[in-house]
Amino acid sequence: MSIDWAALGSVFGVSLVVTVTLVGLFTLGIVGLSRQERATAQGGSAALAVTGAYACFAACAAAVAYGIYLIVA
Repeated sequence: MSIDWAALGSVFGVSLVVTVTLVGLFTLGIVGLSRQERATAQGGSAALAVTGAYACFAACAAAVAYGIYLIVA
């Protein structure tokens, strides 16, 4: 039995990059929603922040759905 170290390293690298990207997107979504709450408390509107937050959450959901698709298919 032989281990293909290049393939293992490639899988590790891609998994690390995708994980950091998804966590970053989710964090940006949470920051957008917190800015909306802050703007509401000050009497303003933060429609752009909410739209960006929902876009980040949608991108996270799409990435997770694509990962599930890759596993099932």
